[in-house]
Amino acid sequence: MVATGKTTVVVVTDANVVINFIHVGLLGELPRLVGMSFVITDEVYEEITRPEQRAILDVALAAGTWTRESIVEPATIAMFAELAAILGRGESSSLALAVERGCFIASDERRAFLREARSRLGERRIVNAPGLLLLAIRAGKLTAADADHVKAVLETNSFKMKFGSFADLVDR
Repeated sequence: MVATGKTTVVVVTDANVVINFIHVGLLGELPRLVGMSFVITDEVYEEITRPEQRAILDVALAAGTWTRESIVEPATIAMFAELAAILGRGESSSLALAVERGCFIASDERRAFLREARSRLGERRIVNAPGLLLLAIRAGKLTAADADHVKAVLETNSFKMKFGSFADLVDR
């Protein structure tokens, strides 16, 4: 994708990242905070089942801050089917689309998903919710204190981060 004369990083996003940023009220703002474009697949859209969360996602899609795409390429469909044998439909579709398009992938999944993503995309094209928050801090769009507030909210929703404060990560 091209935006304002420079290449924009495209991130195919899994449902858990979408839900995490809905929880903290930053879904629509995320693309601006990190300077990236975010895409979900139809399968990820279907995983957002709570009406209040679906409404927030629909607003972001209607505003054009997020986009939704279908998997249509035969090779991508085949990869999706292969991955669906070991991963969920949303994770499988996201990873298959990211591989097809040469995009980044955003997911907070671990274990099998992370193994597959590393194998197919490489470590450098995988990001998670804490990583996106860290990018927003480094871009000057959030402070470490803002991100720590987000971290606290996510932790009340059962998403634990294995560090104390974003301030500890900023200089790494």
